[in-house]
Amino acid sequence: MSKPVAHRFAVVIGAVLSIVALGCHGADKKAQWSYVGATGPAKWSSMDASFEECKLGQLQSPIDIPNASARKGDLPSLLFDYKAAPLKIIDNGHTIQVNYSPGSFVSVAGKKYELVEFHFHKPSEEKIDGKGHDMVAHLVHKAPDGKIGYVAVLLDTGTGNRLVKTLFDNLPKEKGKESAVDAIMINASDLLPKNKGYYTFSGSRTTPPCSEDVTWFVLKTPVTVSADEIARFAKYYPMNARPVQPLNGRDIQVTP
Repeated sequence: MSKPVAHRFAVVIGAVLSIVALGCHGADKKAQWSYVGATGPAKWSSMDASFEECKLGQLQSPIDIPNASARKGDLPSLLFDYKAAPLKIIDNGHTIQVNYSPGSFVSVAGKKYELVEFHFHKPSEEKIDGKGHDMVAHLVHKAPDGKIGYVAVLLDTGTGNRLVKTLFDNLPKEKGKESAVDAIMINASDLLPKNKGYYTFSGSRTTPPCSEDVTWFVLKTPVTVSADEIARFAKYYPMNARPVQPLNGRDIQVTP
């Protein structure tokens, strides 16, 4: 190959590699959102076209629940049927998440949602009458029709929780890689308070793309975790909570 031809070939290859690199960077941007600064919640909608609902949506979550004006009614009970499952835990770059084996459900008014995963936010994303909590666990469920149901369990500092301790004793050593600890069995029911009274409303996922396909069930009674458990999570994620979003007149119901 002559030098001029070789040079042109190198230029073309370099241009192609540059385009590929730009394409990869653009794809990576979708995963580069965070909770602070230039990639924080105020910027999510501008980071990727699929994130626009974070700004344009009218039923965004989390919210500050106004207890006094919540519509009190005879709501159906939340019926939890959680089974023990082997521990599968991952640091996904935004939180600590536990992926749950099939076969565990919550049912409400005859609609059955299967538990898919649960994860944590610090501090709590949800507030009630302006009051936040130290952390919150979001238990993510999916119905056969594709609808999503989130159960939020508010967490306050107090007596330790054996499930949370087990999880944080087995935190993965690297981000983005699930750690399967088959020898350890967990049960998500150990996260739940005895009193299953709740608030319910339509909302969104609290992370991009902020899809408004979620029915929320926020349990009224907090659960306690130890200060040490909170501190261990904080070493990974000192703050991973989206600010509360406008209510926009949405209907919020609460059990008596």
